[in-house]
Amino acid sequence: MKVCVLLLGLALVLTVCVARSPYQAVLQHSRIRGRTHGPNVCAMQQIKGTNKKYFTNCKQWYHRKICGKPTVITYECCPGYERIPGEKGCPAALPLVNIYNTLGVVGATTTQMYSDRAELREGIEGPGSFTFFAPSNQAWEALPTEILDALVSNVNIELLNALQYHMVNRRLTSEELKHGSSFPSMYQDFHVHIHHYTNGIVTVNCARLVKPDQHATNGIVHVVDRVIIAVTNNMQSIIDNNDDLETLSMAFAAAGLTAMLESEGQYTVFAPTNDAFEKIPRETLNRILGDPVALKDLLNYHILNNIQCAESIVSGTPMETLQGTMLEVGCDGDQMTLNGKAIITKKDHLGTNGVIHYISELLIPDSAKTLLELAQDSSVSTVTRLFVEAGLTPHLTGSEALTMIAPLNDAFKGSVTMTPSMKKLMSNHILKEQLSSKSLYHGQELETLGGLKLRVFVYRKNLCIENACIAAHDKVGRYATMFTVDRVLTPPMGNIMDVLKADDRFIMLVNAIQTAGMTELLNQQEPFTFFAPTDEALRALPQDELSRLMRDPQQLSGVLKYHLGKGMVVSGGVSSHTRFQTLQGEKLELAMRNYTVYVNKIPVTDTDLMATNGIVHAVNSVIRPLPPKVDREQSDGPADPLRAAATSRVRKADSRGFRNDELFQKVLNSRSSRTMNQRQ
Repeated sequence: MKVCVLLLGLALVLTVCVARSPYQAVLQHSRIRGRTHGPNVCAMQQIKGTNKKYFTNCKQWYHRKICGKPTVITYECCPGYERIPGEKGCPAALPLVNIYNTLGVVGATTTQMYSDRAELREGIEGPGSFTFFAPSNQAWEALPTEILDALVSNVNIELLNALQYHMVNRRLTSEELKHGSSFPSMYQDFHVHIHHYTNGIVTVNCARLVKPDQHATNGIVHVVDRVIIAVTNNMQSIIDNNDDLETLSMAFAAAGLTAMLESEGQYTVFAPTNDAFEKIPRETLNRILGDPVALKDLLNYHILNNIQCAESIVSGTPMETLQGTMLEVGCDGDQMTLNGKAIITKKDHLGTNGVIHYISELLIPDSAKTLLELAQDSSVSTVTRLFVEAGLTPHLTGSEALTMIAPLNDAFKGSVTMTPSMKKLMSNHILKEQLSSKSLYHGQELETLGGLKLRVFVYRKNLCIENACIAAHDKVGRYATMFTVDRVLTPPMGNIMDVLKADDRFIMLVNAIQTAGMTELLNQQEPFTFFAPTDEALRALPQDELSRLMRDPQQLSGVLKYHLGKGMVVSGGVSSHTRFQTLQGEKLELAMRNYTVYVNKIPVTDTDLMATNGIVHAVNSVIRPLPPKVDREQSDGPADPLRAAATSRVRKADSRGFRNDELFQKVLNSRSSRTMNQRQ
């Protein structure tokens, strides 16, 4: 039995491996999904409310959506097979007949009728080997009336030429329809252009093959979803000859890109119409048109280095532009979208070297924007307004090499108005050079327009400038860069002692520091992180304990040093389990939960009070050592006898009322004794 299962699995693997093209792979997936309904049954996905059907791949099958629209699963005979009444599935192979009769078998009866009228029947019934890309009945119905009337009124020339353009004088299976290939048609050898996409969709002149590989005695039929027209002009010629693209044509010429669009290639151009250019503020448009670098970036942002027909898109896909950044090319029902917006007005204008989609909005990449334009975003709109109100617009619209530090809107609490101090703060959110966050390093100093030096801190999971940590990818403009950060900067305005003295919450702490003889230490330039107990924290101590501490400078110093350590840890540098070495010798356990920093399970009430020689975090409780952790063996299973005995002693001590503050004193005293012995 196991051997049979292995052989069956191997057979399935080999079958998938034999599916060499993307279309064959998707067809095989559809076969596997439909096999429970009988032999040669394929699962199809049909968009609800339409006649559009697709062979299904894994992603579509599980999402049950195509172009954002829900689908229903139908089960049909795979290409080349038919049902037999009373039998399961599609066990019978379709009888091979000539191409003319095959058109009727596969439901392309309108193409069959027009082949009769154009006197093409004899040719496709007789000897030869042809490929016929046959428009479906719906494809003929979708043709504009004036075009269809012109074809039908001149069947011996126009209709015959149109049908022959759908034919190639050789047999071509889907396997041979390679991506980017082209074949001379039977109409004056004008080529038809094939694109075979990785999602299994195959197109000819951007028309999708909806029923590929319908074999005939004298060739093969591929049913397509639209009537195709001859392609004779390159991309530049199409743009030059279209009045709606006059501004775009002039822009391509100014940027020196016309030669590229005349050359051989495979391009997709999202072509902004004249109206799209008109929607841009005149000052912005003139600036870009007058700047060769920005103009070239702007135009290249509208070009892909491959052909993407509208029918090839079944979901949103990021695609790289010639400018180097990505566009999200997607679809919403019948509409093609860019970056989630349905701005494409005409699709699939095919040229010999690419395809053009007309768009109603101009796409401006970051690399063509000023600093102010980069910041005009909903997530940083508050700080953008403040920059303008602070009179910094000349810096944000000029050609200076700068870096803006832009806090998210959520970083501002309540309404924010412009004051002299706010104006100064805004100037300190702009750095005097253009930087990349990738080039920042720990300890680096950055100079602001306001004349301050800001420090860079690199942590395992965050990169911070003072208290503000990078919250998004850089936005790189024409001359400047924008860093999006999670907080408003609080630049240092004095050392730790200055910060504490300026805050009414730390009156008792300042007195304790002076009593312990630590003033000189906290005035040093070496950076510290201080979890500073507020007056509320100190008043919460038992009165006798507080009095005892204030009378014993050495013991008081030990307590304060348990709250103090070397190095700077801003709140953004705290992860779920961070250990912090104190000057007293023990380690504190830091954690971040629900946007609150905890130190030894005590919440930090106010974080990131920045000083020139460190950082202060306010706590409303004196920090105590955590109780000993339970051995992992005790939670997972029996512990060894020695550990069990030790645990038993700890529990007995707890039962006698061993208090946490006594443990605190023991730890401090042992450390103090050890330090004195080392000095002796």
